[in-house]
Amino acid sequence: MANTVVLKLVCALVAFMVVTAPNVEAQVTCNLVMGDLSSCLSYLESGGAVPKPCCNGIKSLNAAAKDTPARQTACRCLKQFASSVPGIRQDTASSLPAECGVSVGYPISTSVDCSK
Repeated sequence: MANTVVLKLVCALVAFMVVTAPNVEAQVTCNLVMGDLSSCLSYLESGGAVPKPCCNGIKSLNAAAKDTPARQTACRCLKQFASSVPGIRQDTASSLPAECGVSVGYPISTSVDCSK
């Protein structure tokens, strides 16, 4: 009898959690940013043709960064990424979204204020 009550309580608790759980979307993290941009490194350092996997990563990152907090996180991660790779050219970095057909809504620069 006690097992039946416990089982019913557990089932009710699980049902409550499923009903009240918010929709969870993928969070933007620096690991996600680095993964999406790793194929862009040769372009960022030398220019030339943008590799297709790079544009796919840019589009994926842009789609994941849907709201202001996610965009701010992506911005901070991009700045961290840029400072960790000494050979990145500012001109190639700033042109990358447009080269991939993506509008990010703010300039790509190491001087951009990610809080805005």
